[in-house]
Amino acid sequence: MQGATCTVCSKQLKMNIQRLLITIGIVLLILGLVWPLLQKLGLGRLPGDIAIERDNFRFYFPIVTSIVISLVLTLLFWLFRK
Repeated sequence: MQGATCTVCSKQLKMNIQRLLITIGIVLLILGLVWPLLQKLGLGRLPGDIAIERDNFRFYFPIVTSIVISLVLTLLFWLFRK
């Protein structure tokens, strides 16, 4: 009996991983399509984002943008769970 149970668990795990990978792919696709619109809204260059530009060197770390995106996603996930 344990062999049958393990096979069922294995199939469910594979299905969950497949769904997760498909969901991640769809989210990345949507983000790729929406990214130019977000840049026009100024989401990529908020005050507090670290930008260092030198002669042959450019470093950009969007820390405030990351925090804003994290807060928005946290709020959305919290709302959808209720």
